[in-house]
Amino acid sequence: MDNILVLDKVSKHYPTFDLKEVSFSVKPGEIMGFIGRNGAGKTTTLKSIMNLIHYDEGRIEAFGKEMNEFELENKQRIGFALSELNYYPNKTIRSLMKVNRRFYRDFDDEKFAKVCKLFNLNIDKKLEELSSGMKVKYSVAIALSHNAELLILDEPTSGLDPVSRDEILDIFREIVKNKDRAILFSTHITSDLDKCASNITYIHEGEIVFTGLKKDFIDAYLFVKDPSKNRSILRDYIAYKELDDRIEGLIDINNKDCFIEKGINPVEPDLEQIMVYLERSKNHESFTL
Repeated sequence: MDNILVLDKVSKHYPTFDLKEVSFSVKPGEIMGFIGRNGAGKTTTLKSIMNLIHYDEGRIEAFGKEMNEFELENKQRIGFALSELNYYPNKTIRSLMKVNRRFYRDFDDEKFAKVCKLFNLNIDKKLEELSSGMKVKYSVAIALSHNAELLILDEPTSGLDPVSRDEILDIFREIVKNKDRAILFSTHITSDLDKCASNITYIHEGEIVFTGLKKDFIDAYLFVKDPSKNRSILRDYIAYKELDDRIEGLIDINNKDCFIEKGINPVEPDLEQIMVYLERSKNHESFTL
C-alpha cells in the first residue's frame, strides 16, 4: 500500500473560517506531525477524516478506499481520539472496555489487558481519576487492541508533564517501527515532533503551507543571531525581532550568503523557531520589542 491515508483538496466552509483544498498523504511507517496555530484548521481536518463533520468538497481515502463510501469498514482499522476524553467519566476503564469492544470486530481482550499492564494503566480506575497522560495511554490501548493500522490523535501530548510526554512518544515510535502502521497527530508542541515525527504537515489559516519530510522542512530555513545588529540586511529575513543585545530571526537558506558575507553564521533552526517566525511573518505581526 503506497498511502494509508489521502486527502485531496478537502474544503469546508464556515461563516468565519474556511478549510481550503487541504491535501496531504500518510504512508505506512510514518509519524506525521500536523502543526499550526490554534484555530488554523487542525481539528476540523481530523474530524473531516473521521466524517464527524461533513466537508463540502474534495476526497478522503483510507486504505485505498473512499472514506464516505467505506466509512464503517475503514473505521475498523483506525484508532481515533480527540484531545480530551470526557464521556462517561464515572465509569471504570474495565466497564468502558466492554462498551468499546462492541464496536470493533477484531477487539482482543487479552491484548487490551496486556497493553494496559505495559502502560501501568489500572483498569479498575474511573476515567475521571486518570491523569491526562493516562487518558492518552487509554486511547492508544483501545486502538492497539483492535489492531488499528492508522492512529489519528488530536493534541495527544497537550498538558502532559515531560516524563509522560516522553513515554507517549516512545510508544508512538514503537507502534510504527515495523512499517505496517502510521500515526497522524496534531500538536502545537513542536519539540515532540523533533523527537519522533518523520513528516510534517503545516496548516495556516485553513491552507496547507507545507507537507513532506520533516528534514526537508527544516533544511529550507536557517536561524540567525546577529549581535552586531546589522540593519542593512533586515529585508533578507523572513521575519526577525530586535532584542537588547542582538537581532535574531529566520531566513531562507538561499539567502545565507549575504549574512555570511557580513560575518554572521546562520545555524539550523528547530521546528518551534520555524513555526513561530513563519506565523509572525504571515500575520505581519511586529517583532520590535
